[in-house]
Amino acid sequence: MSPSTGDHRENTTITTASPADMSSGVPQLVRMAKLQADGTELVTNILVAADFRESKRRAEMEEARRLRIEKLENEAKSSLEKFEEITQKWTVAKAKQIPQDLRDALISQQILCGQLLEDKNKVIIELQQELKASDDRYVKDLKKHTEEVDLMIERLQEQIISLKKSYREELDLVESTFDEERRTLLADNRMKWEQQRQRQSDRELELLLQRMQQVEEHELQLQRLRLDNTKECNTIKAKLEMDVQILEQQLQKMKATCQLNQEKLEYNFQVLKKRDEENIITKSQQKRKITRMQDILNNLKTKCSNQEKQSREENQSLTDDYKRIMQQYKDMQRKMRHFAAVDAKRLEDVWLMNEAEAKALVRQALEIDRLIHEQQLGLAWTPPPLTVMEQSGPVQPRNRIQPSARQAAAQALVRREAAGEERELEEQTDGNTVEVPGGPESTGGRMDQKTVKRLLELLCDEMGFLIESKLLKLLLPLEKDERSLIKLDSIFSHSSVSNQGETAEQKDSDLIHPNDVLRALRAFTALYCKPRDISSRQLSGIPELEGRDDSEDGACWESLATVVPEPKLKVWSMLEAALEKYQHIEVT
Repeated sequence: MSPSTGDHRENTTITTASPADMSSGVPQLVRMAKLQADGTELVTNILVAADFRESKRRAEMEEARRLRIEKLENEAKSSLEKFEEITQKWTVAKAKQIPQDLRDALISQQILCGQLLEDKNKVIIELQQELKASDDRYVKDLKKHTEEVDLMIERLQEQIISLKKSYREELDLVESTFDEERRTLLADNRMKWEQQRQRQSDRELELLLQRMQQVEEHELQLQRLRLDNTKECNTIKAKLEMDVQILEQQLQKMKATCQLNQEKLEYNFQVLKKRDEENIITKSQQKRKITRMQDILNNLKTKCSNQEKQSREENQSLTDDYKRIMQQYKDMQRKMRHFAAVDAKRLEDVWLMNEAEAKALVRQALEIDRLIHEQQLGLAWTPPPLTVMEQSGPVQPRNRIQPSARQAAAQALVRREAAGEERELEEQTDGNTVEVPGGPESTGGRMDQKTVKRLLELLCDEMGFLIESKLLKLLLPLEKDERSLIKLDSIFSHSSVSNQGETAEQKDSDLIHPNDVLRALRAFTALYCKPRDISSRQLSGIPELEGRDDSEDGACWESLATVVPEPKLKVWSMLEAALEKYQHIEVT
């Protein structure tokens, strides 16, 4: 690679686009593409140079191999010719009878053989030198490759830094352009608003002028109507005066009747007056009562508002306390899960260590028993049944309780969060790797956890009519997972679903009408399912080390201790006593 290529990264200049160009976005894309292409070229230049150097090295090696083969072939031909010459001289030497001639021929053959061996040694030395040169070249190539890899890493890091800087500049430019467009849009809208307000003012002024013109027209029309009505009024007045005279006559007649009616009315008036006084007294009493009740109502409203305010404050305080306690509870659950898993792992490690030591002692005891039977007693030794030696790890209960439907739902909802929390705790520990139960392995490979969680959320949405409205109101301040868990608990309680196995369905089951699904589900759960309570520890998915069934642990260790039965131990004791007597006799 040339130095100009190596300095290409340093000579690359970063241009900044103006806000006008930013609106189109094309110069930014071109600039970023060019920047990426330059960075890629910096990296690929190293690869191209390495490929070129490798191809050149292979060509040189091929040429050297060809020359070496040609040289070896020539040397083989010359050696063969010398060997044939030596062979022919041996035939001539055999025909000679004089010792002096034989000695001269032998010396001549030794010289030829020495020359042949010397040629072979020269070829061997040359090949060794070429091999050493090839090894040196290989070491240099390795060093060169290491330097190129370091250079490539350095250029990649520089490219990453350059891209980060460019993206940051582009982001700042986008933000400034967005602010400029927002200010422009606000100015345009303000100008449009002023124009609209001016048009509205002009329209209102125009309407006011029209209204004033209509008022003047109506006043003129009213004046004309007054004149016309005055003439009609005079005519009607004359007519009415005649009617008045007639009515006065009728009035005189009516006065007599009125006098009689007046006496009746006075009596009725007195009665009504008395009733009115009574009504006034009653009304005043009612007013005083209404005033008193109004004061009581105002006091109650004040107390109610104070109580509502206090209730809101208490509710907010309780909500904050609840969130804080729930966070502490989650942290405690996370720690309990982690430490329970650590204790389970520690128990398993200690168990395996003690079990390995016990099994080694058992094998040693069996070997001693075999030697005693075969060497001392001369009997055939039959190994006892060693089923306990085939087991490994803590004893698992034979009948495991199937998890309930609520447990499965709770584990599906909290498993992902629990896995993340366990990973955080594992990173915070001293490097001990602990496998927390409840991961993807616990599902038996049947369904992905994301699918299970999605199905449970769909079940909450579709079966929401089984949940009471009061419960839904109480669930509003809770988090999503807690709401889903309590909804599932209510749905399972309403449907009497208790565990996972009871909800399994045959693949070839007959379909029923959608309107009959609820009745069929209730009938099925009532027939096959038994309600089961669920505890908070089970919902949390924490492995309970204290609740482990250790009833079979004693039997397991006892079986290891009783591999050699009691009768054989008595035989050992008797044999030991006999051997001690024999030793005592030998000593004395």
